[in-house]
Amino acid sequence: MLKNYLFILGGISMLIGAIMPLFISLQPYAPTVFTLGAILFATMQIQSRYEGHDPVIRRLRRQQVLGALVLVATGGMMWMSKLQIEPCEGDEWKLGLAIGAVFEVYTAFRLPALLEKEQGKQ
Repeated sequence: MLKNYLFILGGISMLIGAIMPLFISLQPYAPTVFTLGAILFATMQIQSRYEGHDPVIRRLRRQQVLGALVLVATGGMMWMSKLQIEPCEGDEWKLGLAIGAVFEVYTAFRLPALLEKEQGKQ
């Protein structure tokens, strides 16, 4: 139960952190909010396990974890952009955000359907 709340809190924090750069007064806080949310989100995703043997579900779980790790790396790129550290001095973090979001959205739709299908077979 607590894991679900932490997972949701991490996701909401990432969303807020990704939107904050649109507002000049909130830009300095965006990397902190996003990175903390991404770490919380990734931690909760990595802790959830799949103990079955379906290779498709195992692949999707790996993709889901990879997407979460890309989102954590995006937080690092946001910090590099804020501190003007090469090679991410501009808005390169937006590309990482897009890649991580694609992985997460894809697996969010595919995994529940496959897990439900697997439960029906048993």
